[in-house]
Amino acid sequence: MRVNPNTSNDLLQALQRTEKEAETALLQVSSGHRVNKPSDDPTAAAVLVGNHARADQTDQYLRSITSIQGELRTADATLNSVVTTLQRAISLGVQGANGTLSDANRNSLADDLTGIQAQLVGIANLSFQGRFVFAGTNSKTTPFVLDATQPSGVRYDGNAGVNSVAVGEGFQLQVNVPGSQLFSDPGAPVFQAIQDLITSLQNNIGIDAAVTGVRAAFDHVTTQRVFYGNALNQLESQQTFLGSVKLQLATEEDKVGGTDLAAALSRLSDAENARTATLQAAGQIARVNLFDFLK
Repeated sequence: MRVNPNTSNDLLQALQRTEKEAETALLQVSSGHRVNKPSDDPTAAAVLVGNHARADQTDQYLRSITSIQGELRTADATLNSVVTTLQRAISLGVQGANGTLSDANRNSLADDLTGIQAQLVGIANLSFQGRFVFAGTNSKTTPFVLDATQPSGVRYDGNAGVNSVAVGEGFQLQVNVPGSQLFSDPGAPVFQAIQDLITSLQNNIGIDAAVTGVRAAFDHVTTQRVFYGNALNQLESQQTFLGSVKLQLATEEDKVGGTDLAAALSRLSDAENARTATLQAAGQIARVNLFDFLK
């Protein structure tokens, strides 16, 4: 019979194995993941890395959508204010077309419209999170400035550029309409229409035609608002789609790297039992000597 006079190394290795198994099982139970480091399952770990990258990108798209939605809603509400203000300008023009009004009355209406012109400039200079919304891509420059040297009384310092933002893989969405398109369209220029109405009231000539010009500007701005409604609808649809992508990724991650909680708890219990048994064995061997084997 051969007797191993030194069992310490065997016991130590067995103890290290059980402690490692217990540690692994405990980590799986606490994290809910079967794969917590690449060595746990290299193939699954590679899949999870790609999964996490897609999830991070999806989260970035969702954050962009949230930010864009705020800007688009603010822009749409602002254009609604423009429409309301133009309605008031039309009402003043209709009053001014009444042939019974005195020159003083018409001049008073013209003064009111001058105030409306300044009000519209302020509205058109909408700023959102430090950027001028209606300045095209020149969003750091105040787009509209009162300028008596211009025929319309207003100068545009923005540009005709548009901004697009990635809100999905291969999906770029235009998120603005430049002020030149909204307020300076050749067919229905907002500020020019107001200025023409002011001049008509002051001179008591061509008032009806000037009111028609303001109505055309009103119709134009109302039509341009459709862009914002469509953009918001697209963002809402994309938000729903990205939500489904996140759910799919979460399901895939659970399938590939998730842990079976019952099985992990069972492994943890087995490892702890094995560790206890190993320690007990070590305690027994410590009290045994060679003469015990020779009895």
